[in-house]
Amino acid sequence: MSSRRLAPAAALLLLAAACAAVKPAAPSAQPAPATAAPVAPPEISSPVLAAMDRKADPCQDFYRFACGGWIASTKLPADQSIWVRSFSVIEEENRAFVRQMLEEAGRSPGADPDRRRVGDYYAACMDEAAIEKAGTAPLAPWLARIDAARDLPSLLAVTGELHAGPANPLFSIGPINDFLDPGLQILLVLQPELGLPERDFYLSDEARMKELRTAYQRHVAATLGLLGEPAPGAERHAADILALETRLARASRDSTAMQEYDKLYNRLERAGLQKLTPALSWDRYFEALGYPGLTAVSVGTPEYFTALEAALRETPVETLRAYLRWSLVHATSGHLPDRFVRERFAFYGKALSGQAELAPRWKRCVAATESALGEAVGRVYAAARFPGDSKQVALEMIGDIEDAFAASLPGLGWMDASTRERALEKKAAVANKIGYPDRWRDYGALVVKRDDAFGNAIAAMRFETRRQLDKVGKPTDRFEWGMSPQEVNAYYNPFQNEIVFPAGILQPPFFRRDFPAAMNYGAIGMVIGHELSHGFDDVGRKFDPQGRLREWWAPEVASRFEKQTQCLVDQYGRFEVEPGLRVNGKLTLGENIADVAGLKQAWVAYQAWKKRHGGVAPTVPGLTADQLFFVAQAQSWCTVTTPQAERLRSATDGHSLSRFRVNGPVANHPAFGAAFQCPAGTPMNPAEKCLVW
Repeated sequence: MSSRRLAPAAALLLLAAACAAVKPAAPSAQPAPATAAPVAPPEISSPVLAAMDRKADPCQDFYRFACGGWIASTKLPADQSIWVRSFSVIEEENRAFVRQMLEEAGRSPGADPDRRRVGDYYAACMDEAAIEKAGTAPLAPWLARIDAARDLPSLLAVTGELHAGPANPLFSIGPINDFLDPGLQILLVLQPELGLPERDFYLSDEARMKELRTAYQRHVAATLGLLGEPAPGAERHAADILALETRLARASRDSTAMQEYDKLYNRLERAGLQKLTPALSWDRYFEALGYPGLTAVSVGTPEYFTALEAALRETPVETLRAYLRWSLVHATSGHLPDRFVRERFAFYGKALSGQAELAPRWKRCVAATESALGEAVGRVYAAARFPGDSKQVALEMIGDIEDAFAASLPGLGWMDASTRERALEKKAAVANKIGYPDRWRDYGALVVKRDDAFGNAIAAMRFETRRQLDKVGKPTDRFEWGMSPQEVNAYYNPFQNEIVFPAGILQPPFFRRDFPAAMNYGAIGMVIGHELSHGFDDVGRKFDPQGRLREWWAPEVASRFEKQTQCLVDQYGRFEVEPGLRVNGKLTLGENIADVAGLKQAWVAYQAWKKRHGGVAPTVPGLTADQLFFVAQAQSWCTVTTPQAERLRSATDGHSLSRFRVNGPVANHPAFGAAFQCPAGTPMNPAEKCLVW
């Protein structure tokens, strides 16, 4: 979805004019329901009212009106760089629940092997004394293999060994549905994630970017120093590593270009990859990876691999070995002694994100256990936190929103009848996965030891890499989930035309069975509509109902669609993050399309719910039911954060910042102005509205 970050589908790869309207706080100015609506109990209504700032003008800044009270009373936790009223609060509650479960499993594992695994994994992670005693010894075998590499073939073989387990230097790999035959899994190879968050961090001449590059180089040198390199050598190697990564970044596509999925499909097969880069020994790489016979290969970014070949030929072997050492320790530092953890936090936590303090060890170990054994943890979580008829209530809402989407199509002037019919076919084919998988993952091949935190982490990485690569050349498993049940997120997968809503996001304040319908439809309903709309955004529209990359739109319709989306690019591009920094309307386009459309579909679905239930909807004192719908949507995104985190997200995240995820969709919503009596031309009820779906 689009939670704080609302997830993409692929595994590799969410004003100044005066307003004369009377606020909802003044009951006499609110549209009165035809029949007195029942009021939600205080335990539901009080948090809603406390989060609001009734002195703010909803027609000027609806985000401030809905969230101002919460923002004023909420202090950013020292171990966080961003705190969101919905996502962060649920995540914190989930963490506390999982911690208790893991501690109990460690004390009393019982006969369930997965319970023993999660208990032992967490216990080993929490054993700081053993981790300190082990020091860097667990890295020694890997470092020895890196130091033994003397030429490109041996360096590529070591890269394959690292890809099989702890790290992903030089490039990324992973299984994905064949874009033209989504029932088959192939290997996608593409540019890597580098040490800095995005291409521009290496190339920009802005003073802030230059400062971050200097801090990053210091961090690399300090980390190599912790491995035992003398300072002069570590500093020289850090400069060489930054220069190499800068060269690789220059050859890479930026975040916006990487969202053009149709340009990521270049099925060359293994022989084509070898022909593209004849100087690289791919046989050595795939043998070291453990898959010498793998042949089904698509090269996502061929221009990168051409540049990579040249860089590897022209870079001294000593520098390449230093880069591989850095990649190894960078990927595993969270499982090493505290000095490595704190050095990593100093750069990625403080310098990049503005986080004041390192999260306590138990939180980091909960996260590590969930990363390694997500569905083993999720099986217990789902049974405890997603009870009763929650799934049925969610399915009713999904059905309503899908119906609302279908009902909206005739009103889209840019569509023609043929494309409208195909859109209905795709909507009807969407698969909905709710709460938790129908078939749980088998962790039987993963051996976990209670006294070996680093070994457990490597074993989990190897297990997951093998589980993923074993898919290549085989049919797609349509029962598999890309998230664990406890994750507070959701996603749409264009390759399988499916929407996944883990139990983790189907929690208050997003969703509760006994919430007023306006709250459920405004909060989780918007999320549902958002994910459904991803099937028809700038990326999703290029895939047909079966998940096949195929242009199923008439050229003139596609042209009109792009004109509609340009309105959003321009509109969001005018939103100012801070003086001199605006939202990247192209980077955030897909998520903005989904936000605006999701709110629209949720609204139509809610109106249908009211009609079906007699027109009288429970509400919160001082708000009409329709106003509560918009307030609930906005309060899902109430956020406190650091300036550094805002800048980082603006440069790298496909989702707009929270305040724009509220004000953008409501300003484009045809019914918002009437609900809050906002005169035409006010910031939240502009004359020009950007509507795509």
